[in-house]
Amino acid sequence: MPEGASTAIPDDARPRLTAPERLKFTLASLLAATLIRIIGLTLRMTISYEEGSIRGLEDIRPGIFPFWHRCVFASAWLFRNRGIGVLTSLSRDGEYIARVIQRLGFVAVRGSSSRGGWRGLLEMQQMVEAGETVAFTIDGPRGPRYVAKPGAVILARRTGRPVSCFHIGVQYGFTLEKAWDHFQIPFPFSSVVMFCAPPIRVPADAASDVMKAKQDEVQEALERCREVAQSWFDLTESKRETIRDEWREK
Repeated sequence: MPEGASTAIPDDARPRLTAPERLKFTLASLLAATLIRIIGLTLRMTISYEEGSIRGLEDIRPGIFPFWHRCVFASAWLFRNRGIGVLTSLSRDGEYIARVIQRLGFVAVRGSSSRGGWRGLLEMQQMVEAGETVAFTIDGPRGPRYVAKPGAVILARRTGRPVSCFHIGVQYGFTLEKAWDHFQIPFPFSSVVMFCAPPIRVPADAASDVMKAKQDEVQEALERCREVAQSWFDLTESKRETIRDEWREK
């Protein structure tokens, strides 16, 4: 899907913006998308796949990919221009994020855990069933940080497609310590590492106890990826070799 792609968003799903607000959002989203492109071009990316997981970025369709809100910046660069559907909230913050990701070739699916969630999940279900890929900032839009919401597991049960968790660690970057998500912006020319866990499948007839168990699996997989990705650049080479025996590096 070409850069700037998006699905039709009903007018009642959009926040009402004044003309000055629309101009502000347009300029701010253009600036943010440009910053991601400029810094992204300089990043040195390594991707490691745990045994049984996807085999590369060409192997992501169709699929369901949850990740922590902290690594949105690097994820937006890595997965750009692939027409991936991303759930964004119906708030003004969500409107800004939607405009940014559309400029990077994502599909903005509007909805959140608190408002419009049914519509967002339905649209994502339709995308997956059509052979597309969707992603969740799974602890968004407002946290708590590193606590996975159930949207990905619900979607996996509805579509039969697996959930593939990942996390991206940055060697050098700026962390917004006062932000709820500890949002991280990589410095130019930083090394970046992504770890992807094996897929988690949810039976179509999963009862509440199975859904809870699958939700726990997703939480554990996300935390496992985060732990290894964020600690990677502080590890000794011998420890990295041990991890490489467990993860396939590309």
